[in-house]
Amino acid sequence: MSNVLLNRLQQKLAERAAQGNLRTLKTSSGLVDFCSNDYLGLARSPELRALIHKEELKYKHLPLGATGSRLLSGNHGLFEELEQQIAGFHGAEAALLFNSGYTANVGLLSALPQRGDTVFYDEASHASMKDGLRLSFAKAYSFRHNSVDDLRQKMKLATGQVYVLVESVYSMDGDQAPLQQLAALCAGQQAALIVDEAHAVGLYGENGEGLVSALGLEQEVFAQVITYGKALGSHGAAILGPEVLRQFLINYSRAFIYTTGLPTHALVALKCAYTLLPALHEAREQVKRRAQLLYQKLNKLSGIRCTPEGSVILSVFLHQPEKLKELAAALQQKGFDVRPVLPPTVPAGTERLRVIVHAFNTEEEIEGLVQAIAQGT
Repeated sequence: MSNVLLNRLQQKLAERAAQGNLRTLKTSSGLVDFCSNDYLGLARSPELRALIHKEELKYKHLPLGATGSRLLSGNHGLFEELEQQIAGFHGAEAALLFNSGYTANVGLLSALPQRGDTVFYDEASHASMKDGLRLSFAKAYSFRHNSVDDLRQKMKLATGQVYVLVESVYSMDGDQAPLQQLAALCAGQQAALIVDEAHAVGLYGENGEGLVSALGLEQEVFAQVITYGKALGSHGAAILGPEVLRQFLINYSRAFIYTTGLPTHALVALKCAYTLLPALHEAREQVKRRAQLLYQKLNKLSGIRCTPEGSVILSVFLHQPEKLKELAAALQQKGFDVRPVLPPTVPAGTERLRVIVHAFNTEEEIEGLVQAIAQGT
């Protein structure tokens, strides 16, 4: 192996370490969870675990793994059954399963926009959306975060079919996209609106369908990306939209065509999570109440600023951001799993603690976290 190559890699790591942004893998066993995306607690739910175990017995005739791409040996009836269940739940014409939210965004955006088309994406969009666009032959332009006016101005650059990409709830800042205004603008411009619902499904809508459904915009949104590693406590993703979009992706999405399908256990877990989701109304309300309580308490402390109101994803900004990593370490020492979010994940100057509230977090845990942050600042 080339020493030159190894030295180059080590140099890149040393540069990131010098900037204070070197990423490492950590475990957090025994800490109070204010970090994960398990908003409703389904990932740790004994009820979901028992339901999965019972349901798996119905599919013992299926292989453990898909055994290949779904276009070859990997497709079977449970895939089709689950996709119909997903489409019906979200009020869509069709659904297509992908192996992760990242893969779904890359698979959709690398295939759908064609050469000569134009894509406008919110600057705060997830890395998977930006990576998908890098593989597309369409022109792509960012617009200022949540600025419909900036998008309207940028649309003057459009050629061909126009696409607008947003997240319904943004994963780092926790704020919501102005979906109603975006939908109206797209309708007037004959643009296709694509919404990543990763952090909204489970929390919004009568049965947890997501923010698009909660606002009654199913017919105004061309495609939705639904991911399952967050509120549904499972794994995988689905793209919702017209049946013709499903058929197009089956034929043109390389991220779908050239990968092994999800294993049977993952499909059963998704089926069971969807079964439980409508009954979790109180959990949805409780997590929002607890998040509002934490938001109010944190904003009474000096030396910090907490945003946004009305979200279960909270960003805690310090007046002295250089103490951010030190504070996060102190919180973990006191038993609270809270992580700092640093560049390049967020832009320089916007470093923060990312605090996520869950339905299972108690008021005592929230008060303990507030006191620990107060002592650390």
